[in-house]
Amino acid sequence: MQTLERFEAEVKQLSKAERKVLRDWLENLIGDELEFTDEFKGKIERGERGLREGQTSIECPTPVKPSRSGE
Repeated sequence: MQTLERFEAEVKQLSKAERKVLRDWLENLIGDELEFTDEFKGKIERGERGLREGQTSIECPTPVKPSRSGE
């Protein structure tokens, strides 16, 4: 755990630009480790087909409450 604590402390000392480079690198590293299942590939293919056919939709995991601005 000392290594992680030391790493966290050093990351806090990085500039904003350096943290972005680190974040991008970590996202690539983690992304490379993810496994694309057949189910996931199918969802991507269906989504791409829908976009080509003009069928677009947005799915919200939680309902969005309308804003009451102006009241």
